[in-house]
Amino acid sequence: MQATYDLAAPSLQVDVMREIFSLLEPYQVGSKGLSPQTVISKGLTVDSLTIMDVIMELEDRFDVTIPMNVAADIVTIDQLAEAVVSQRARA
Repeated sequence: MQATYDLAAPSLQVDVMREIFSLLEPYQVGSKGLSPQTVISKGLTVDSLTIMDVIMELEDRFDVTIPMNVAADIVTIDQLAEAVVSQRARA
């Protein structure tokens, strides 16, 4: 799934991505850096509880609710950012 963002709100996209990188940085594997294409469950040392904690932190930070059916389909950091941005656009 290719990420699509509302170009009228680039600062939100940057803020979301920056926050995600900050939250996931402690879970990096080795010296491999984070990128939007990082697969959260494979490219990081996280478990499902940690992923849910990250999602809840993003929900609080950006005042959104990510439905469970959307959260279940998130694979990459880019998809997580897209979910936050799209839910924010609906608010």
